Amino acid sequence: MCNLSVIPLPLFQEVTMQDSIERETLIAAPVERVWALITEPEHLGTWFGDAGAEVDLRPGGALAVHWAEHGTVHGRVEAVEAPHRFAWRWSTDGEDFSAPKSTEVEFTLAAEGDGTRLRVVERGFATLAGGEAAVRARFDDHTEGWAIEIGHLAEHAEHARA
Repeated sequence: MCNLSVIPLPLFQEVTMQDSIERETLIAAPVERVWALITEPEHLGTWFGDAGAEVDLRPGGALAVHWAEHGTVHGRVEAVEAPHRFAWRWSTDGEDFSAPKSTEVEFTLAAEGDGTRLRVVERGFATLAGGEAAVRARFDDHTEGWAIEIGHLAEHAEHARA
């Protein structure tokens, strides 16, 4: 006869996943210029994407950003409060913008001296479907990506005509 020990295991294990990525920077351009750079397709498709963009600038409007290497990502405009707040939701699964398949990106702009204080928040990682490893990889990729993209935006603000 065997002597079996029973060790109680938790029914579930809580996994703490950070929900948002937050970046803030000062851009050497007025608010109106930075607003144009983040909302107009000819700019968004240059500093953020590298192969163009489409933006229907109204809540519920379609957004698409194209990359030569990565293809197209689709989004839906969530908020347009010119020239201080712009938000979109982008999908991990085609054009399904429900919470378990998308995150929201929000840009807020405030005048600071002759420049613009830009804050970018991408939120919704904690509710993404796809398993912990996939969500963690997406979070890490976007954390690195926003640091790069905001640098591209600051450079674009110096060289582009808005």
